Amino acid sequence: MQSKIFNALLAGCLMMLVAGQSIAAGVSVAFVHTARLLNESPQINTLKRKVRDDFAAREQRLDEMQKQINLLQEKLEAGSAEMSSSEQRRLKHDITTRRLKYKHARDELTQDKQLRYSEEEERVTRIIREVIEQVAQDEKIDIVLQSGVLWVSAEVDITDKVLMRLRELSENGN
Repeated sequence: MQSKIFNALLAGCLMMLVAGQSIAAGVSVAFVHTARLLNESPQINTLKRKVRDDFAAREQRLDEMQKQINLLQEKLEAGSAEMSSSEQRRLKHDITTRRLKYKHARDELTQDKQLRYSEEEERVTRIIREVIEQVAQDEKIDIVLQSGVLWVSAEVDITDKVLMRLRELSENGN
């Protein structure tokens, strides 16, 4: 047990020594907040708007379906005293059938939107990765870290530079 702990400490010390030598040798390291890029980049905002617009007609049809179900439910509640039991059963069955169709259509729409968003997000993520690489090359950065970092100095955070380039790309139609 003690030898395992000793080996782990020795390995940790060696890694710190190698990392120290790399930094002393002039290796430059930077950090980028990928979550922030995915929230703030204009490409993501365009993607969200595009997906929303592409599915707007289906959303509207679902809204109409819901309105029809609500009207039938109100009709049942308001006129049940004047309706025969067979009319009530038929109306209840109609409402239940419409609710099932609505739920199915809503679930299908949600899945389709998620699939489309994922496909488009993958494309945008590729663009973001390319821009990070460009910034790193332009700034002569050797290593860019993204997650699993406990603390980052503002001096090595290149997120704003990447966002600026993404905005430029967006303004140019990309």
